[in-house]
Amino acid sequence: MKRTNSKLISVKVEKSILLTICILLFSLPAVADYDIPRHTIGGGGGRSSGGPYVLTGTIGQPDAAWSSGGQYELLGGFWPGGPLCFVDFYSFARFAELWLETGVGLAADLDNDEDVDFADLKRLVDEWLYSCPPDWQLK
Repeated sequence: MKRTNSKLISVKVEKSILLTICILLFSLPAVADYDIPRHTIGGGGGRSSGGPYVLTGTIGQPDAAWSSGGQYELLGGFWPGGPLCFVDFYSFARFAELWLETGVGLAADLDNDEDVDFADLKRLVDEWLYSCPPDWQLK
């Protein structure tokens, strides 16, 4: 039985298409780019000072925080200066050590009512993953 020329061409075209599809499927992960799926630009400002320097009315983001993935870290918002402090799992661990304790000067007593309770937990959660407030005791 002889094959016709058109059948041979058809088989070659099918093989070429299959090979092209395989190459495309295996090369898709190699062309993935970094992506920032969401962003905001928030106006605002205020007054920051340190020593003889004063900064007034700059732009920042109210939802800016710290995030990381793999070997990368990103700090959004104002330049915090000084040692970086974030309300994170370290703060939570220090908080948990003093849960339901009472007394004066407890580091986890964030509302200064001489006990560590749900009101203090609320403040910890409200500050979660933001730069530590100036009066933050859980450093």
